[in-house]
Amino acid sequence: MVIKHYLQFKDFSREEYDYLFELTRVIKDRFKRYITYHPLHDKTLVMIFEKASTRTRLSFEAGAQQLGAAAIYLNTKDSQLGRGESVEDAAQVMSRMSDIIMIRTFEQTIVERLAASSRVPVINGLTNEYHPCQIMADIYTFIEHRGPIQGKTVAWIGDSNNVCNTWLQAAEVLDFKVHVSTPPGYEVEPERAGLVGTAHFKEFADPLEACKGADLVTTDVWTSMGFEAENEARIKAFADWCVDAEMMARAKPGALFMHCLPAHRGEEVTAEVIDGPQSVVWDEAENRLHVQKALMEYLVLGRI
Repeated sequence: MVIKHYLQFKDFSREEYDYLFELTRVIKDRFKRYITYHPLHDKTLVMIFEKASTRTRLSFEAGAQQLGAAAIYLNTKDSQLGRGESVEDAAQVMSRMSDIIMIRTFEQTIVERLAASSRVPVINGLTNEYHPCQIMADIYTFIEHRGPIQGKTVAWIGDSNNVCNTWLQAAEVLDFKVHVSTPPGYEVEPERAGLVGTAHFKEFADPLEACKGADLVTTDVWTSMGFEAENEARIKAFADWCVDAEMMARAKPGALFMHCLPAHRGEEVTAEVIDGPQSVVWDEAENRLHVQKALMEYLVLGRI
């Protein structure tokens, strides 16, 4: 079988996502009914972490075990990658001792180099540029609550970061709209986001206007990992981009709120919103587990 990697959201077609979301539904249903499902029995997942994590490690490690696979955790500080071994050499070794690799790191080029030298599928667990597994979970969560996302409107409020970039890619693949509102100087960079065009997103100077008519309002922390030196300046710049009840009132009645977590209540979102009835952040977090199980099964075994 040709090796397939998952490095950006646009690596898969709409048809593949339709398959993965249906597989996720089946896997989650089995999980909730305590039905053992081990399609990856005797397989091994290697997890490489250069960036700290809670949800990514838990969801991949628990997911692999629930699929019958073993999961091995490697921190770059505790491996030869942290002592100067090249990504290419590490990929050659790791892929001869495992069946699939997940990496959570800084530059997207590291993930791409790893995949180029790997004999097994590689999954992007997060980079500075993209976070495809998160948006898979977010979209599956939307489907669970509201049905197909095609033709819907997502309002992104805050920093045009890796999560925002991935929402924009998803909009192109799955045919929906993204309204983006960022402070001046933090606007979307279409080339960095890896976009084909600009037909599926619109930028708004006013976050209230971005939320108008949205089916989903979503955000992230103002200072992503690796940008901590900018934290003080960002807190000042983003002060008017806190998702609050007024913004949610501008969205459609029944609009959902999402946040990939961890959240800073009182900064990018008020406690009233994230802990309120429109918030689905806990379903969203749990669904990382289920979509990634579907993803791992698909990359290792193909369609079964």
